[in-house]
Amino acid sequence: MFLPAMAAAAASSSFANTAPHTILSCHRRCRGARTAFAARRRRHAASATVLGRRPPRCRPLLAACAGSDGGGGAAEANPKHSPPPLGMEESSHNTSSGQGYIGLFVRMLGLDNDPLDREHAIVTLWKYSLGGKKCIDEIMQFPGCTNLVVSLLKSDSSTTCEAAAGLLRTVSSVNLYVDVISESGAIEEITGLLCQCPLAPEVKEQSLCTLWNLSIDDKVRLKLANSDFVPELVKFLDDEDIKVKEAAGGILANLSINPRNHSLMVEAGVISKLADLLNSDADGFSVIRKEAKFALLELSKDEYYRILIIEEGLIRVPVIGAAAYKSFRSRSHSWPSLPDGSELQVQRNSRPSRYGASELLLGLNVNEKFNLEEAKMNAIVGRSHQQFLARIGAIEMEDGKVPQMQPPKSQKHTLLPWIDGIARLVLILGLEDESAVTRAAYSIADASISEHMRISFREAGAIKPLLQLLSHDSEAIREAVASALEKLCVSYEVCRTMEAEGALNPLINILKNTSPPKILLEKTVSILSRILDSTIDMERKPNNQVINESAQVLSSTRSSGDIGVPLTNMDISVASQATKREKVIDSEVISCLVNLLRTSCPKLQTKVASVLEYISAFESHTITITESGIETALDTVFEQAPFDGTIEDQLELDPVEAEEIGHATAAAARLLTKLLNSQTFCRSINGGNFVPVLRKVLKSDIPLHSKEWIAACLVKLESLLGPGTGSVQSINIEVTLYEKIPKLVQQMMTSFSYESKEAAVLELSEVLSRGGVECTREVAAAGGIFPLVKLIEEGRGQALEASLKILYSLSMDSENHAAIIAAGAVAALKRIIISKGPQSFRALRPPENFAYMSWM
Repeated sequence: MFLPAMAAAAASSSFANTAPHTILSCHRRCRGARTAFAARRRRHAASATVLGRRPPRCRPLLAACAGSDGGGGAAEANPKHSPPPLGMEESSHNTSSGQGYIGLFVRMLGLDNDPLDREHAIVTLWKYSLGGKKCIDEIMQFPGCTNLVVSLLKSDSSTTCEAAAGLLRTVSSVNLYVDVISESGAIEEITGLLCQCPLAPEVKEQSLCTLWNLSIDDKVRLKLANSDFVPELVKFLDDEDIKVKEAAGGILANLSINPRNHSLMVEAGVISKLADLLNSDADGFSVIRKEAKFALLELSKDEYYRILIIEEGLIRVPVIGAAAYKSFRSRSHSWPSLPDGSELQVQRNSRPSRYGASELLLGLNVNEKFNLEEAKMNAIVGRSHQQFLARIGAIEMEDGKVPQMQPPKSQKHTLLPWIDGIARLVLILGLEDESAVTRAAYSIADASISEHMRISFREAGAIKPLLQLLSHDSEAIREAVASALEKLCVSYEVCRTMEAEGALNPLINILKNTSPPKILLEKTVSILSRILDSTIDMERKPNNQVINESAQVLSSTRSSGDIGVPLTNMDISVASQATKREKVIDSEVISCLVNLLRTSCPKLQTKVASVLEYISAFESHTITITESGIETALDTVFEQAPFDGTIEDQLELDPVEAEEIGHATAAAARLLTKLLNSQTFCRSINGGNFVPVLRKVLKSDIPLHSKEWIAACLVKLESLLGPGTGSVQSINIEVTLYEKIPKLVQQMMTSFSYESKEAAVLELSEVLSRGGVECTREVAAAGGIFPLVKLIEEGRGQALEASLKILYSLSMDSENHAAIIAAGAVAALKRIIISKGPQSFRALRPPENFAYMSWM
């Protein structure tokens, strides 16, 4: 045994200058293989003789290997700053001679060698590669070395697999060799190896770290994404070994750089796992938390994936730099208070801390001392924590590092738990940096995805500074703030708070502006419609039962017949609120809204009509609305409804656009119905002019739910015009054909409740009994045959009776026979006839109208 013996001798002679773990590893492996190498001593000696010299002892090779881990590499890296030691020439000669044995170890990786020889060779090369780039270059200078190493990944020996993956890991750390390794099939072999179960933790670590190094290349990321390896990779995040978690998280972080990989990662469930790792406070998780944050930030660039991240309790917060927080000013020696501005009742036994330590301690112990709602407690904890960090200058400090004065260009956002994130965003709103305020407002808009988040922002005190910023000189800040308020005002509770904080005045001032930006104008009208609509019953009924509590109470307070009826505190509050709104809204605002209704897009028209609907509750404002040209504005809205085949361009109408037009026409119909209650409006306009326009809208291609309001408005006009107009009968027929029958058919098709289907078929049977052939044709045109036959199969009692009656009416038209048979009516009718039940005779009637009688 030649090579192992001299390797052991070299290890013992250079122990003082060699890393212990490297020497012991090589020494033990060589000593353990003493017997296996004895049979091949002569072959190795012959190979050395071919090189032209007698194989020296392996001291230079192992010394170089040790130098990579210890001081040898450092001394070699900077030779000019230290005098050459004694015997430098001899040391250099021995090193160059020892490096010649790299080729021997590479040749030992060949498939024709003994598995144990290959194992010792790969282990030695792996240890040698730890010496740095120079050692790696010496290994990689041999052609085919990478392919031999990759072939060892299939070995049954865990040690061999670990060493092969470890060598690939060190080599892949050099960018020069990334393409060489990826083209050698290493990615496919490693992914296949990692899919095996069970697998040693060391092998998993080295293999994943190799992929981590390789995934810096875009082509490698594409290979990993196309190999169905992502779900397996996500599973490694649950591994018990922290090194395996780190490597898997690093690969996922690199994969997240490519947006095309986001869907694969999200479908594999990566968001919840990464969020759990980021929220973990376990020791030793700093690396995996960093990688998880990077991956989640990349995923958060997509609007929909950002929502999923927020649902996991994380909020994306802009990184603005420590310099921006220098403008933060807090009252020194101030007593703790709630974030919304209300005072917190605390026992004042001592002077409060100048730097807010008393408030911080109060926030951390609020659960023990005070009986507050959970949202208020979380707001106190978050605000006290963030303000304390701002006071001591550590607001954006991570991992104990000093915060940067300006954020790096690559780090535009960070992720915080929602309690701290909400408090941080509210804190930024009070700074002087306009860019920071703008980014914080947009982040608030992104985070306001649920009632819980909206209420949390309200409790954190975000409403007051946002309303104040609506009057800011910067147009960018106003648009960002309007976006945030638009998302927050979806909550009814937040709407009440916004109005109590005086939101109407800045919103109306924006409308009075001569030329506000289009985006700001749309969002302003949207917020205004939500605030004014918050007291209206959201369940409006089509028969003009629109309930406006504030207007009702206001009219009751002015009515002489109710003088003796005492008003409750709620009634007085609502009446006072309505009075304030009436004073804020003037003729200039109404004229602006009517002009917007005439010129804006359908989406904005819907919101403008909603605001005008509320304003029309006041008689004085109704006169102003009438005088502002509301009649032509309503005509403009109704005329844009898409008609079936009348205009060639409207045949390709986008479904989303059709939905928006439907909402706009429905809102305009509600407004017109509300205005028809005013005698002043009815005397000023000709109601008959709206009838033909609304009848066209009823026949148009707008969604069915929007036609309910068109039908209700037509019925209202019918009652006002009277029978002398000559159009009452046709209005009733058209409402039945284009609104009532399609609605009942849709109810039969989409309802999950049998009782709901039964009610629909009974009402449909009654409608057909009063109507004629046109009603029957409309049932077939609306697709009512198939749900009708299905109801016959599962129906009973009155529902079955009505269904058979309708089917008989449909069978009288020969054009419906094919559809009736295709729906399976023959089999259903045969079962009823054979059962000889009470409906057997009625089940025999539809076949009488079939053109052929072979159905029996």
